[in-house]
Amino acid sequence: MTDMGALRKAVTAWAAGGPGGPAQDLADRLLVHTVVLLEGPSDAAAVDAMAARHGRDLAAEGVCVLPMGGAMSVGRFADLLGPSGLGLRLVGLCDEREQNFYARALKRVDAPPHSLFVCAADLEDELIRALGVSAVTELVEAEGESRRLQTFLQQPAQQGRAAQQQLRRFLGTKAGRKIRYGRVLVEALDPARTPAPLTGLFAAL
Repeated sequence: MTDMGALRKAVTAWAAGGPGGPAQDLADRLLVHTVVLLEGPSDAAAVDAMAARHGRDLAAEGVCVLPMGGAMSVGRFADLLGPSGLGLRLVGLCDEREQNFYARALKRVDAPPHSLFVCAADLEDELIRALGVSAVTELVEAEGESRRLQTFLQQPAQQGRAAQQQLRRFLGTKAGRKIRYGRVLVEALDPARTPAPLTGLFAAL
C-alpha cells in the first residue's frame, strides 16, 4: 500500500469510529495540506487520471484524494480533517443532487465557498457530454464491451432514453465499471473540452 493509500485507509477508519492518531501521524509525515473530498472511487479514478494527464503528482504536492464512500459522510470527514481536526484545507467535487450536503459541511468548517465544484448530474455525465456519445461508444467497444452495451441497450427500460442517459446508466451497471471508465474517459479527453468542474478543481489545487 502506498503511503497516501495508508492515509486514506486511516482517515476512513477514523471516520468510522477508530482512533485518529494514525491519520494525524501519516498526514504530518506526508506533509499533506489539502484533501479533495470525493463521493466514491470512480471520481477518484477520474481525478487521478486527470492529474497524470497534466503531469502532476498530487501526493508529492501534499494533496490527498479521498473517496468517502458516499456524500452522506461529508460532514463527518470535514469535521475530522478541517480546522477542528487535522487543520487541512478542504476542497470538494460532487454531484448536483449532493451539493447541499457538501455546501453545509464545508461552510460549517469555514471552507471558502469557491472550494466546491459541482457536476450537473455526476462526473460520468460531464465526461460523456464532453466527449460525445459516438466517442464514448467507441471507447466502450475498444474496451471489449460492445456486445454487453448492445445487450444493455435492448432492455425495455432503456427504450426512449436519450443516448447519453443510456451510456451513463451502462457505466453504473457492473461493479468496478465506473472506476474503470473514470480513467478511460479522462484519458480520451481533448484538454480543451475538459468539464468545468474538473478544470476548476485542478485550478484550485
